[in-house]
Formats: sequence, structure tokens, C-alpha cells
Amino acid sequence: MKEASSGAVCPDVKPEARASSSSAAAAATTTLAAPPSPEPSYAAAAAARASIEAGVSEVDKDLLCPICMQIIKDAFLTACGHSFCHMCIITHLRNKSDCPCCGHYLTSNQLFPNFLLQKLLKKASSSQLSKNASPVEKFRQALQQGCEVSIKELDSLLSLLAEKKRKMEQEEAERNMQVLLDFLHYLRKQKVDELNEIRTDLQYIKEDIDAVERHRVDLYRARDRYSMKLRMLDDPMAGKPWSSTIDRNHGSMMSSSFSSRGGMAIGDLATKKTEGKSQLSSQGFQRKDNLSSSDIQHNQSGLSVMRKKRVHTQFNELQECYLQKRRQFSDHPPNVQERDKNIIQREGYTAGLQEFQSVLSTFTQYSRLRVVAELRHEDIFHSVNIVSSIEFDRDDELFATAGVSRRIKVFDFSSVLNEPADVHCPVVEMSTRSKLSCLSWNKYAKNHIASSDYEGIVTVWDVTTRQSVMEYEEHEKRAWSVDFSRTEPSMLVSGSDDCKVKVWCTNQEASVLNIDMKANICCVKYNPGSSNFIAVGSADHHIHYYDLRNISQPLHVFSGHKKAVSYVKFLSNNELASASTDSTLRLWDVQDNVPVRTFRGHTNEKNFVGLTVNSEYIACGSESNDVFVYHKEISKPVTSHRFGSSEMDDPDEDAGSYFISAVCWKSDSPTMLTANSQGTIKVLVLGA
Repeated sequence: MKEASSGAVCPDVKPEARASSSSAAAAATTTLAAPPSPEPSYAAAAAARASIEAGVSEVDKDLLCPICMQIIKDAFLTACGHSFCHMCIITHLRNKSDCPCCGHYLTSNQLFPNFLLQKLLKKASSSQLSKNASPVEKFRQALQQGCEVSIKELDSLLSLLAEKKRKMEQEEAERNMQVLLDFLHYLRKQKVDELNEIRTDLQYIKEDIDAVERHRVDLYRARDRYSMKLRMLDDPMAGKPWSSTIDRNHGSMMSSSFSSRGGMAIGDLATKKTEGKSQLSSQGFQRKDNLSSSDIQHNQSGLSVMRKKRVHTQFNELQECYLQKRRQFSDHPPNVQERDKNIIQREGYTAGLQEFQSVLSTFTQYSRLRVVAELRHEDIFHSVNIVSSIEFDRDDELFATAGVSRRIKVFDFSSVLNEPADVHCPVVEMSTRSKLSCLSWNKYAKNHIASSDYEGIVTVWDVTTRQSVMEYEEHEKRAWSVDFSRTEPSMLVSGSDDCKVKVWCTNQEASVLNIDMKANICCVKYNPGSSNFIAVGSADHHIHYYDLRNISQPLHVFSGHKKAVSYVKFLSNNELASASTDSTLRLWDVQDNVPVRTFRGHTNEKNFVGLTVNSEYIACGSESNDVFVYHKEISKPVTSHRFGSSEMDDPDEDAGSYFISAVCWKSDSPTMLTANSQGTIKVLVLGA
């Protein structure tokens, strides 16, 4: 039992429920009552007094224990004449050796059972119990004590009880029926709402089917006109239908005139030969045309089957996407200026249908990743060749790699595609003092690239001269991320383990802005539409979206990830993608400050596995040594590619020990650069 240092304290035991108000004393006669509460309080004393005053006389207030201010339980008398609960006084004497009432010296040997008070307490509790007993309980006690009751009185009581029982059953049945009725009303309302929603959706679908059918008929007619033009080009005689008819009519007129004069029907003979040749040529062309059209139809049917399979695989996701867009644009039709210029405007097509058709066409267009080139990021001075970052330059002509080998290597992309795999050499190579974590090309100055390293140094390099232009050493710990602004080419931002975000200008030697945060910074990214806004991914599981014109607090904090946010990338001015070591990607709307979608399929629990985005697709690595591609409207992967075991130097090595470490799209094309922790770099292309 825990002992207190000083003062009158109660036993540190788990209190049990004590009889409230005046029934407390009654509990002492029948059961072992619980010890008093750990600390006597004024509220407890007041409650006790109130309960005593309600059912006990003024003289009986002496029945309260001076320590716990409750009805005395198991009364003991001290040598100085004061009575206490046995547990209360024993606990007090363990800490002090005096009487709580008079301060007289007292030990546990000077405590004696107070039998008289205990008997008075039992009587008081019995009296209080009888006062608080219910009428039924009193009647039961009376019967048990042998109270005489006549049969007539019993019959009256039984009929009264039966009537009471029927009334209570009726009330209970009415309550149950009301609960059931409320449930059914709520269920009907919910189902009516669902039915109305389904009817609305069916109306949308009917309208869209009609619009698509009309457009398909237009396409068929256009195809027939195009086929007719092709036939005219292949058969000149078919291209002059009126002239050939006139010639035939003229020849028949000449032949008839010759016949009338008794000459030979030369015109008829010539006409027959010409018709025979034209029939042969038209039959040959028809056979050729039928053959080519059948091949085209076969290829098209094969593509259609493949696309239908992709649709059925992700049917539920596509259904949600269609209904979401259809409802969204029906409730809030876009302005003419807001419509996507890349979407073809078709007559009868709603904005929602056009949006979904764009999603469906891009989603079903690709089903696999094909390797078109491969190189090894090897360094003879380093056994570990993890590629931490890989980035295309402004024109997608060069790409740079960096990692733990302390070197920035710049490759010519066309050379990597066109030359054999064993002769890939960087066109530029620059050495650094520390391991590198991130690269960022300047989108205006083609020859400038920024890097961040494990010592917290942010460096701006000139690729042409292979020299550093600026070095910033204000970060106190490892810098994880750096990014150039797309709209202000002289501005760049970095984030570090020192919990600081720093904004730099290439024209100044010191940072121009500093944001102190509470957790490690894992990633930073400028909004592509403005240099005033940045997204910051942190180890606190959140994404902080800042307006650099007011850094006192973020514009919004996006919450949802369960672990550190390792990457943030903008798909557009309003769409932000994030990656986390909770094995999810998330899409956010930074304009409305709402989550849009969560992507699952890859594995990422501890490493930086890369993240890259374009206008439609999101790609990331996985700790399973796979690259995963997601469409931004579908939460499941479109396709994936594994870096196979054939690339291992040692066939006994476990492929699972490697992971994808960096990925990068080539602008909005289906081409992507990928690298893994082994130092293997692949050029992958989305294919059907």
C-alpha cells in the first residue's frame, strides 16, 4: 500500500461504490463497505452532511468519521476518546503518531473496538434502510415478518398488479413500435434519396448514351466519306462518274448511228472492252479494300478488347469517377474560360462527359511499362550506388543524377536511347564533398542546377563550367530537398533536418526568408504558378502550405498521412500530390484545401522511393523494387514494372533488398526515368 509523506491521508486503494446519502450506514450491516475516498474534500463532506441531515437526527452527526466524513465503518476508539473508521485511523497512524482530533500522542496499540458505537450504527443503518425502501420492498418485508393478509385483499392486490403489468406491457409495446416506426421512416427517406440519386444518374447516363450514339453515327459517316475519297484516288474512272456516263451515252449514240447506216457497232465493242476492264479493276480494288479494311478492323477489335478488359478491371473506380464528374459539372457548370483546351468540344457533350472521356481514354491507353534503355550508375570509388535524385533539364535533352556517390552526373538523353548500354558516359560530371539528397534544374537558365547534401549545404552549379555558382551553408543539419521556382528563376527553396525552410536568391549570399517549424523537413516544392506559394512535407505527418508573403502561419495544413511526408509534387497550380512512408500517395486540392484521393498499391515504410507527376499520371517507387504508375483519377495502379533479378551482379543476391530510389517523367510524355538503390537506371515508356 502506497504511503504518503505527511498529512492525514486515506488508503490508496481502488474505491468501491458506496451507498449514497443516508443508505451508507445501512450497507455496513450487510456487506463489507468500501474504504473512504483517497482524499477528503469539502464536497464529499457536504454531501455526507446533506445525506445525514435528510435521514438522521442532529445527535447522530457524531456517527461521522472525522477523517473521511462518512458514516463510521468498523468503529475503533482511541485512548483519548475519539472514534474513527478502523481503516482510516490505521492509515493515519502509519504516517503520524497523533490523534487527528486532539493531537494527543497515539499509537496503534492504543486503539480499541467500539462495540457500542458499532451497535448504534447498525440500528441507524436499519432505520435508514427502512425509510428509503420502496413500497414493494416494504410489502415484501411485511409478508416475510408474518403480516396477516386476507384472501380478498390478496385477490385485490393480484388484480391490481395484473392491471399494472398489462399497462406497463402496453407502454413498452408502444415504445418499441415507435422506435420501429422511426427506423422505418428514416430508412424510407434514405432509400428515397438513393432512388432519386439513381434516377438522376440514370438520366445522366441516358443523355450521355444518346450524345455518344449521335457522335458515333457522325464518325461512321465521316469514315464512309473518307473511304469513298480513297477509292476515288485509287480508281480515276470512279473519280469521274459523270464524264464516263457522258462518254458511254455518246458512244452508244454513235454506234446506233453507225448501225442505222449499216456500219459495224465499233462503239459497242469498245464500250464492252472498257466495261470489262473497269469491272476487273473495280473487283480487284474491292478485294484489296476489303482485305485492308478487315486487317484494320481486326487490329481495332484487338485494341478494343484490351481496353474493355482494363475498363472491367477498374470498373468500380471508373464508375465513381464518371458519376463524380457528371454530378460535379451538373451542379457547377464550368465557365468557357475554365474549360480544358485539350478536351475537344463536341456537340451534345456535357462538360462532365467530356472530362470523363478524357480520363477514360488516357487510363485505357496504357497497360504496361516497356524498357527502352538501361545504364548503370556505377562508381569505382564507391560500392554503394544509390541514386537519390534524377531530373530532366528544361528542354528534356539532358538529365542529371545524384546520390551517395558524391557526384552529379549529367547524361545526354538521346545518346542513352540510341547507344548500346555498355558505352553510356556522362557528358558532365561534378564532385561534391558530401552525399547528395536532391537535384533541381533551373527552368530558365538551362545550365544551372541546384543540389542539397547531407551536410546541409545547398549549391547552385553551372553545368557548362562544372563549377559552383553559389554555396549556402546556413542549414545546421542534412538538407533533404531543394527546388527552383518556375516563375522566378533566381529563387529557390530548401528544407532540412534542422526543422527550417529557407528561401534563397541566387543574387544574394544569405537566405532571404526563414521558416522555423517543429519537425524535420523532408521535402519542399514551389507552386508552378506562383513563387509566393510553397508546399512543405514534414516528419509530423502533415503538409504545410505557405504563402511566403505571410509566414507567421501556413495557409493550410493538410492532414491524412500516418507517417512522415517524404515528397510533394504539383500536377497543376491547384493539384498537389504527396508521398509518405505509410505506403500511400495522396492528392490534394490546394485551392479548396480538401483531400481528393488516396492511392494504394506500392510499399513504402522507411526509404525515400521517389515521386514524379505530370498532368495525368503519378509515378512512384516501391521497396519491393517496383515502379508503380497511377492515373490521378483512379486510386489503384494502372501498371507497374519490377527491376528483375537478371540485373544482379551476384545471382544469389536477394532482389528484395533493393528498392526504387528515384523516378522522373519526361514532361507530359509517356517516358520516364527510374533508378534503384543498386544504381541501375532505366528508361521506361508506357505502352499498350
